[in-house]
Amino acid sequence: MNDIRRTILWVIFGFSLVLLWDQWQVFNGRKPTFLPSAHPPVTAPANNNGNGAATGTAGGSQAVPASGSNAVPSASGSASGTAASAASVPGGTSAPPAAAERIVVTTDVLKLTFDTEGGSLVQSEFIQHDDLAEKDKPFVLMDQSANRFYVAQTGLIGGSYPTHKTPMTMTGDRTLKEGADQLVLRFESADVGGVKLIKTWTLKRGAYDMAVRHEIVNTGSAPVSPQLYMQLVRDGNKPPGESSFYSTFTGPAVYTDAKKYQKVEFKDIENNKADFVKEATNGYVAMVQHYFASAWLLGNGIPRELFARKVDNNLYAVGMITPAGAVPAGGSKAIDAEFFVGPQAEKTLEAVAPGLELVKDYGIFTIISKPLYWLLDKLHGILGNWGWAIVALVVLLKAAFYWLNAKAYASMAKMKAINPKITEMRERLKDKPQEMQQEMMRIYRDEKVNPMGGCFPIVIQIPVFIALYWVLLSSVEMRHAPWILWIKDLSAPDPWFILPIVMTLTSLFQTWLNPTPPDPMQAKLMWIMPLAFSVMFVFFPAGLVLYWITNNVLSIAQQWFINKRLGVLGK
Repeated sequence: MNDIRRTILWVIFGFSLVLLWDQWQVFNGRKPTFLPSAHPPVTAPANNNGNGAATGTAGGSQAVPASGSNAVPSASGSASGTAASAASVPGGTSAPPAAAERIVVTTDVLKLTFDTEGGSLVQSEFIQHDDLAEKDKPFVLMDQSANRFYVAQTGLIGGSYPTHKTPMTMTGDRTLKEGADQLVLRFESADVGGVKLIKTWTLKRGAYDMAVRHEIVNTGSAPVSPQLYMQLVRDGNKPPGESSFYSTFTGPAVYTDAKKYQKVEFKDIENNKADFVKEATNGYVAMVQHYFASAWLLGNGIPRELFARKVDNNLYAVGMITPAGAVPAGGSKAIDAEFFVGPQAEKTLEAVAPGLELVKDYGIFTIISKPLYWLLDKLHGILGNWGWAIVALVVLLKAAFYWLNAKAYASMAKMKAINPKITEMRERLKDKPQEMQQEMMRIYRDEKVNPMGGCFPIVIQIPVFIALYWVLLSSVEMRHAPWILWIKDLSAPDPWFILPIVMTLTSLFQTWLNPTPPDPMQAKLMWIMPLAFSVMFVFFPAGLVLYWITNNVLSIAQQWFINKRLGVLGK
């Protein structure tokens, strides 16, 4: 049993050092030594000015047309075909023509920039969420600039029809008027191949979701059957300011009733290994990063083909294609969709569409995280401060697990009480390992001590506290939320390192309260591990460190009380 515990501790310690070293390398701008990075190289997307051809498809080897081309081939590669696939959707990197105009519109929560080339959304600013570095400026998510590429595009395929590269004229208001509940923008293309496309964006007061109607007008003399594509295109770079000491998902996501929420790594798209549902009649496609997301949504019952593909160097797209059906000569047909771009506020996401709240990434313990967030939100409603809500939630959890922890700490206290006897026996039988092991098991049996008794009650609680970790890491409400005094942002590291220092001291004190392993090497390791892990907490958000400190202090109080009651304090 002693050898097993020693091996487990060394494995944990060794792997922790590997992770720490790798993250330190990344933090200093170097490549990780042991574990490969999950993100593509950080380079700006190529701008091919409409002359180059992007490569990569949703699931095959068909060539994607040049970004500046409006003659879009079908799935079979024929420019005159009507059946389309993800490979038929034009790329998104061409520089806009000189005639293109940027249209800025503003609501009470959003400042959006549209491009008259295709009526695409090329920038989104959140008025109620500050920038990470410059807190006097709104946070920018979508952007088409020299350093970033993240846009929402739509258009028609299946023939020579209007795409996101087609010039359009815009009509409508640019500011949400006083007393108005919505703002309507209308983008209309010229006749392309006997078809006009009219995009109508309807923005609502206080909302991050908007209705987007695509009206297909057949100006020709024969029926047409185009398909509508909606896609999000962005570079594969990590969001600015993201920590190297903890990882959150950045990339495309697909949601369907069949497979629920499926994340798609950029590297899997790069290697043509992306695995997700390709056809559905429900769900959405999204681009996700820490705290924020964007998504295209279609109503239930509407068939759609889902795709994720590489558009260009370090540039990726996720989207959906839906058939418009036959549009008779002189007739028109409308397809209604919805677009979301905003913070991952759980209640807001739930109100927009079923399953959209899953873009807020809770990891593998979502089933536990959701009720924990609900409770945290209720506590915030009572206390009015997210920091104190964190403290209160940990207090409630420790109270719920009080008797389970009591059993664990009582077992540890008994182990601490017999430590002198174990130490004396080990010294006496140090040259007889087999006899030493037998004598140790006899002492455990006579003293009615289970060496693993302190572990099992704690192991049972691990999923709950990991789930709470993800709640605090993922909740946008922590962003720029103050606690007390010097802690002005629970989502940022403590600027004075006071919380990490307190965290280290409480961890060391808790180690002192625990029974000291008889093996000198294990004893040293017990003291080294808290110090090693504390290095990471310097770079962790203050809210997470506050959570661990609260948990440590409550654990120390309970363990101190039990040790004192059993008379083993200080032994």
